[in-house]
Amino acid sequence: MTAYLSRRFAGMAIVMLMVAAIVFVIARVVPGDPAAVMLGSNATPADVAALRTQLGLDRPLPVQFVLYIRDILSFDLGNSIFLNRPVVDAMLDRAELTSWLTGMSIAIAITIGVPVGVLAAVRRGTLLDQAVTAISMLAASLPSFWVGLTLIEYFAVRLGWFPVAGYGNPGAGLGERLHHLVLPAIALGLPNSALIIRFTRTSMLDVLHEDYVRTARAKGLGPGAVIIKHAFRNALIPVLTVIGLTIAALIGGAIVTETVFGLPGVGNLIVSAVLRRDYPVIQGALLIISGLYVLINMAVDLLYAVVDPRVRY
Repeated sequence: MTAYLSRRFAGMAIVMLMVAAIVFVIARVVPGDPAAVMLGSNATPADVAALRTQLGLDRPLPVQFVLYIRDILSFDLGNSIFLNRPVVDAMLDRAELTSWLTGMSIAIAITIGVPVGVLAAVRRGTLLDQAVTAISMLAASLPSFWVGLTLIEYFAVRLGWFPVAGYGNPGAGLGERLHHLVLPAIALGLPNSALIIRFTRTSMLDVLHEDYVRTARAKGLGPGAVIIKHAFRNALIPVLTVIGLTIAALIGGAIVTETVFGLPGVGNLIVSAVLRRDYPVIQGALLIISGLYVLINMAVDLLYAVVDPRVRY
């Protein structure tokens, strides 16, 4: 296990270095000058040039990249150009909202996806199975922003059950804040549950006709014990894989959902940084999200050994 973890962390370091290089290039390829954006349309070229020098944007790109990598290695993601504060602090202030939104969304996706996928596999070929397959394909094709706008129209505007946007007043309690996140979590979790349904169904179908499942039935075990204890447990590894991918996708999907619902989370911060050409925030946020993605994949791989004792590293 120690050797395996060493290889994985070494691979993670290489991946993150590549991500840092790609993010650095992309952030500077996007048209626009942050100095000009900060000073406005009335600024003179001399003012813009002076601010570029102050921000270090007048240096050659290779020099900027070397300094950027040096700061990353010292765990310093720099200061936001517009917020005038460390990028890490700016993200931590908004991490609570995004964490709750992502957690609620994955809970919705798993709660819908796994049981429905198992049920569709058990009822293979029936009208229920066909309906689940059709609905899951439809849900997978729906963009989260459209789902969000539809939910706002019916459940917020017409029925008034949930707030239209925002995260509550500054002094609001946890219950009120979570109430604001119900519709965004559904908009984000519902389309992603479709992928879990399809993978769960496929994985269950692969094991339902195995010899050990037929043997369990021949011994007189009840349908519930056969499905849960023998079939689902052996079908769990592919399901864990798709859940890990879904969690990673939800982190990225939160950017769109937070924009639709006006939530002051990490996703909203990234969108604002892109519009303002705030390089440190763009680079730091994407680097952290990429790191979370890699860590989630490694955690899922380690869970394989817990679920299936036959898996060895």
